[in-house]
Amino acid sequence: MAYDVVAIGEFLIDFIPGGLSPAGNPLFERNAGGAPVNVLAALSRLGKKTAFIGKVGNDPFGHYLKDTLIAKGIDDRGLVLTDHAHTTMAFVHLNSQGERSFHFCRQPGADEGLTYEEIDASLLHDTKVFHFGSVSMTSEPAYSATIRAVKEAGVHGAWITYDPNWRPALWKNDLHGKQAMETGLAAADIVKVSEEELVFLTGSYNLEEGAELLLEQFPVKLLLVTLGANGTYYSTRALSGRVLSYPVQTVDTTGAGDGFMGAFIYQMLEAGRPVTEWTEEGIKRALSFANAAGALATTRKGAIASLAAIEDIELLAAT
Repeated sequence: MAYDVVAIGEFLIDFIPGGLSPAGNPLFERNAGGAPVNVLAALSRLGKKTAFIGKVGNDPFGHYLKDTLIAKGIDDRGLVLTDHAHTTMAFVHLNSQGERSFHFCRQPGADEGLTYEEIDASLLHDTKVFHFGSVSMTSEPAYSATIRAVKEAGVHGAWITYDPNWRPALWKNDLHGKQAMETGLAAADIVKVSEEELVFLTGSYNLEEGAELLLEQFPVKLLLVTLGANGTYYSTRALSGRVLSYPVQTVDTTGAGDGFMGAFIYQMLEAGRPVTEWTEEGIKRALSFANAAGALATTRKGAIASLAAIEDIELLAAT
């Protein structure tokens, strides 16, 4: 396989709070953002060969994002630049606990305009893992491009990893979002959801019951439910349990879930065999590593800039 991981989806500008100007006005710092790229950046930092499929504006922000891919060692051959829409922007607001809320400038954003015909088929045919989320499924033509790409990669032997990544502000309504997210669940082998996303998808506030409901309804082989500081719950139908996280001084939770996901996919690749063949000890060991990566990502601002090196992850995971 030419690539370890290829991802499709949104690539945008995150404007992160950056203090106050001399006049006392809030400042925002420009950062590259978008969950699929964050996952690839984590994997690239861990030494894996990655490539991205997506669309940005042919504008200063889009060129900055293209340069970011190259700087992070992510193959940019699947990145399309367009003159028909601006690069999508998200303004991130942080509360006193470092938790985020979002305001999107996307009416429409360039990322929504990706068509299947613009995708380099070799990126779908030659990767071990194919990763996607639901943000690229909020509207056409990116919705159809994403689903077709996922199915094509799966047919050619890729393991499909999926992060629903629920962002209410991007959908027409909750039903629209849930239906699209369920289409993704039907195509995925490994799924990562937050506790809130599990409740949204299943209607159950009981963690174990919600996981069971989701696994009964969809052909997911491994479900990972991230619980923030409380670690991660996992279920494969045959096995289930919880792996604790690591106490750190949280500054910004942006990118923590993506750092976790990238680190878990790294462990999948290192194992060299499907997660369906893993022992419970193997799952727990991989999740300890991923939890450490996610925790470290909260100790610095931004998403890509906060992703940890393997030495730091292993050091924390050993504690």
